[in-house]
Amino acid sequence: MTLVKSISGIRGTIGGTPGDNLTPLDIVKFTAAYGTWLGRRHGSGRISVVVGRDARRSGEMVNRMVVYTLRSLGIDVTDLGLATTPTVELAVTGTASAGGIIITASHNPAEWNALKLLNSDGEFLSSADGVEVLAIAGSESFTFAPLDGFGSFASDSSWNSRHIEMVKGLKLVDPEAIEAAGFSVAIDCVNSVGGIIVPDLLRALGVRKIIELNTIPNGYFAHNPEPLPKNLTEISGLVVKEKADLGLVVDPDVDRLAIVCEDGTMFGEEYTLVSVADYVLRNTPGNTVSNLSSTRALMDVTVQYGYRYFTAAVGEVNVVEEMKKRNAVIGGEGNGGVIYPEIHYGRDALVGIGLFLTHLAKSRKKCSELRRLYPDYFIAKKRMDVAEGTDFSQVLGRIRNAFKGSEIDERDGMRIEQKDGWVQIRKSNTEPIIRIYAEAATEDEAEKLAENVIKIVKNA
Repeated sequence: MTLVKSISGIRGTIGGTPGDNLTPLDIVKFTAAYGTWLGRRHGSGRISVVVGRDARRSGEMVNRMVVYTLRSLGIDVTDLGLATTPTVELAVTGTASAGGIIITASHNPAEWNALKLLNSDGEFLSSADGVEVLAIAGSESFTFAPLDGFGSFASDSSWNSRHIEMVKGLKLVDPEAIEAAGFSVAIDCVNSVGGIIVPDLLRALGVRKIIELNTIPNGYFAHNPEPLPKNLTEISGLVVKEKADLGLVVDPDVDRLAIVCEDGTMFGEEYTLVSVADYVLRNTPGNTVSNLSSTRALMDVTVQYGYRYFTAAVGEVNVVEEMKKRNAVIGGEGNGGVIYPEIHYGRDALVGIGLFLTHLAKSRKKCSELRRLYPDYFIAKKRMDVAEGTDFSQVLGRIRNAFKGSEIDERDGMRIEQKDGWVQIRKSNTEPIIRIYAEAATEDEAEKLAENVIKIVKNA
């Protein structure tokens, strides 16, 4: 079991001992640190914070501790209840709050939970701000309010519908075209908050037939919640059985979107962003950004339209910073995370659904035919557990020596450019593992690139 502290928040398994797992003491400590940081940042006046959670079984318990800790600091709390990560992000700015906390461990298994921390722009904390929050937690320099100084509490369940209306109202989302296409859509929401909001979104967009799988928000995940092909065999079979036009899969907090073609094949989580970017660039001039672990197909599509493509270190906050710097009109991560600044700077599966369905409807193609329009690359995604005491810098040194003469990017772990592909090794920000990703023109070449690096790591 483990507790992972990072600039974006705290994540761990429920139960166990304080400091090693996500226990009540850890939840209170880090919530108090975040609230204290907000107080210092916003001065002596009253401040408010928005709180929302996914449907994990531990969510209600964590939510109550978060809410009461914030109130005990004199902070007013608006609780959205069950809400997606992007919904909470929108609510922060929509309510002019000082910040927000999303109680979700995203794609991690059910025994995990986490506190994701937002600033007043509804975006994840910068590196400097995150470090400051961790320092406050480490020193436990909290000052709680007296009895008469407690913060207020309010519930607001309106933000799911507000989020849907914002997506529906985007200039490049066309509900009339989607309705005219007469789509039949299967969905898998892994029994979390997607089961509440995704069906409502599809109905608002004019989808005629919705085939639901795992849409009861009870936190009993029917499969590993990360939307990878190996975890999506059930929805793949359902799409074929029901003769659906496509399948849509979201993770527990609905910031990642995976797509299944009408023939049951995977559109590819890497290609969610690629296809949406193709549609956006066709209608909006501008640059694109994705992280260093994402497919180069986005670069190919961007260059095709005569614009520039840029990379960023892994992590939503890093991609957002680069998007602002480069004035990007679309960006995100190759894990199915679409960031569309027209609505907000956050990964948003609902935005991805609206843009993708419009793109598919206007293309008048089958989902599999649309996928074939894009360059074919293959990414091998590997992971290795990190042994206690591992010197990651020593590991990187061995790899650097093995790839002398190659172009190497060390902004995030190490990414080595090869003639026909690339390979990257990095420590996860959210789990005690090392990730090794490799991309090439064929699956075999990608696997060989990844295995070569794995061998070097094992020897180190």
